[in-house]
Amino acid sequence: MTIMTPTRLSDGRELLYFDAGEEAAARHRDPEQVRDRRSLPARSTDAGQVRFDELIGEWVAVAAHRQDRTHLPSEDECPLCPSDGARRTEIPTGYEVAVFENRFPSFGPQHGILPADPGPDVGEVSEPAYGRCEVIAFTDSHTGSFSGLPYERVRTVIDAWAQRTEALSALPGVQQVFCFENRGAEIGVTLHHPHGQIYAYPYVPPRTVRMAKQARRHFLRSGGLESQTAAILAAERADGSRMVLEGQHFSAYVPFAARWPLEVHLVPHRQVADLAGLHGEERDELAELYPELLRRFDALYDSPTPYIAAWHQAPVDAELRPAGHLHLQLSSPRRAADKLKYLAGSEAAMGAFINDTVPEETAARLRGAATA
Repeated sequence: MTIMTPTRLSDGRELLYFDAGEEAAARHRDPEQVRDRRSLPARSTDAGQVRFDELIGEWVAVAAHRQDRTHLPSEDECPLCPSDGARRTEIPTGYEVAVFENRFPSFGPQHGILPADPGPDVGEVSEPAYGRCEVIAFTDSHTGSFSGLPYERVRTVIDAWAQRTEALSALPGVQQVFCFENRGAEIGVTLHHPHGQIYAYPYVPPRTVRMAKQARRHFLRSGGLESQTAAILAAERADGSRMVLEGQHFSAYVPFAARWPLEVHLVPHRQVADLAGLHGEERDELAELYPELLRRFDALYDSPTPYIAAWHQAPVDAELRPAGHLHLQLSSPRRAADKLKYLAGSEAAMGAFINDTVPEETAARLRGAATA
């Protein structure tokens, strides 16, 4: 059973320890062990900004303070390694899984509700960047990767994702919770220590808006009996040519219109809105299948494959949420051993993706990837 123990860092930010069992959690209840011995100045309560782009009707976050965040430090300066002797870090003691408020957040720490879509011809509109940004450290070891974590640790991470999804979704003004991991310098990571992030957005992000509208249209046409994601999964399993893995509760496939050279969707068979809605047996299987997918990505080449692991969860919005169906989008820009796909003119300027690989061939390669 995963146990959560809350505490505070010296500047007031929240830190949460997640431990698999009572014995491991006991040390995190000792005030001396978890005390942050740094003398950090109290963090500013001023949020950044979100500005409305009236040209396309989307919010854009402006967070200039992130220019000062830590960038690819050496192991002896890593902020995610536990504090040790004279070295003081973001996490005061050894841990299994730790979650804390980002010191350089894109959103938050204020909570509040953004106004409704300002619409066209409104001029310059800016609001506080309400919400919250958290870091989730998967292990206190500086080296390694998510795919190399033991099963029990992956299971604890899943419980932490679920707990944070539920808690953050309840904050005032939060419209969607996004759990994700960036792996590899090619993706733009700023810390090598195995970790992910959790964003609580004050608006529904643009890609979610598009997916949610499509999903709601399908859901209503089915009389509320079938999610669009479930229909796609059923079709993929029937076809088989793009399937990668099939389990009792989850299956993974390369989507028919994949945008990235490597892209896999991992989908629960049961329609569930978010990670918090997964029951115990589903979480157990996920703790096996998800690392297996990551290992297959790495097995394709002689060096680790950079990736983005993005958990698409249903928005909080009561109108959009019933049609939502949780799924993981695991993608990589790696199109060959020594080549990356860059978002250049067509993708970056026009949003029109051009894939350099054939989805059926990618699926076949991932099915045959040896992970032993």
